[in-house]
Amino acid sequence: MISDFITIDKTNATPIYQQIYNTIKTAIENGSLKDNEKIPSVRKLCSDLGVSKTTVETAYNLLRAEGYIINYPQKGYYVEKGLLFEEKKQKHNTEAIDKNVYIKYDFSGKGIDKNCNNIKDWRKYVKDILNKEYLLNTYSENQGEEELRKAIAKYAFSTRGANADYRNIIIGSGSQTLIYILCGLLGINKRVAIEKHFFPQAEQVFDDFEYKLSYTQNDSKGVTTDSIKKINPDILLINTNHNSKNGTGTPLVRKLDIINQCKSSNCLIIEDDYNGELRYKTHPQACIQSYSPENTVYIGSFSKILMPSVRISYMILPSYLFERYEKIKERYNQTTSKIEQLALARYINDLKLEKHLRKSRRYYKAKSEYVQAILQKSFDKFILNETSMYYEIPIKTHSIKQELIKNGVRIMSTSTDEFIRINFSQIDEELIEDGIRIIKTICKKNKAC
Repeated sequence: MISDFITIDKTNATPIYQQIYNTIKTAIENGSLKDNEKIPSVRKLCSDLGVSKTTVETAYNLLRAEGYIINYPQKGYYVEKGLLFEEKKQKHNTEAIDKNVYIKYDFSGKGIDKNCNNIKDWRKYVKDILNKEYLLNTYSENQGEEELRKAIAKYAFSTRGANADYRNIIIGSGSQTLIYILCGLLGINKRVAIEKHFFPQAEQVFDDFEYKLSYTQNDSKGVTTDSIKKINPDILLINTNHNSKNGTGTPLVRKLDIINQCKSSNCLIIEDDYNGELRYKTHPQACIQSYSPENTVYIGSFSKILMPSVRISYMILPSYLFERYEKIKERYNQTTSKIEQLALARYINDLKLEKHLRKSRRYYKAKSEYVQAILQKSFDKFILNETSMYYEIPIKTHSIKQELIKNGVRIMSTSTDEFIRINFSQIDEELIEDGIRIIKTICKKNKAC
């Protein structure tokens, strides 16, 4: 109700009617009150604010005189229709999008293919939890539901080789949320090494904690140990499923070199294993955490495997960090729905996720090959990031993202003036060829490829 956000200060020199007038006027101008929206009657507002009828009437008469509101007999006061105000200039990043443009070709990767959402089974598991009222009358455990943590411990080991005691697992609504918790455990004044353009959401967390950020170098085998040694970080954030040089995963020999380098310099590894189990062209490799569990924080997610709307991620802490967390975990509220946690636990335990994963691998493999065949007709060079389901295409000149938007094509937000990324996880297969043709046309027009 409008009276809930009208604030008046009777000790202020500004008259009360003026305070009411200013609040309603501002709400109309910034869009909080919409065209033809009803506002409280004079009597109602007098009662809510504890002011006289004359005070409210004076404010309303001013608003009527200036064309902000209108009084309909027997109906009451409403916001005038068709008011236009100049939009306030706000800071936008290069991702700013014309809201009036229809995006037909969505290569942003912010969703999954409609053929890979097992909504029918998922709905059954959620409904089953909703029918168990005794489970819903309490808050979720701060650390995440024990039933889910036990299921994840088995799942992470079977699919990624991750070694985890369920007691060392923390559940959260997304990897970024978990990294915030982790940074709170690690403290201040840290140096972080990370691959450029890899995980902007994590970079934001590190920036919030005022960590010093440096970028690693890559060769054909992944992040180089020489670049780690040169940076001498306290934290290395890494994903060994993809190499920006050629799209391949990091081989075991390089993983062991990275582990040894980090151990010798007392550097903690954060392994963001985003979709590590969703390999469909190559055989899944064991994660770094499986070789160095006491020096690695492992982060996994179910966003692309299950559904992006089910925001459940998990973090496996080494024992010494979990001891720190255990002392303060009561201060952290659980950010993930208890209903979805329990539904996912049973979905995993009944092997539904394993079955769904196998189906998704087959489907995305075929879709990836289809996209690749189309790209080969249009571009000389591109790299596949298999687990993240995007192709990276080098470009030569200024950003073309806004021109693509105007032509109904959206690409990934991590695209830069050096490359563009097109993600095929969400877009319908029948739209892919036309979408890539538009990208090629705009690239040629701007001499970008």
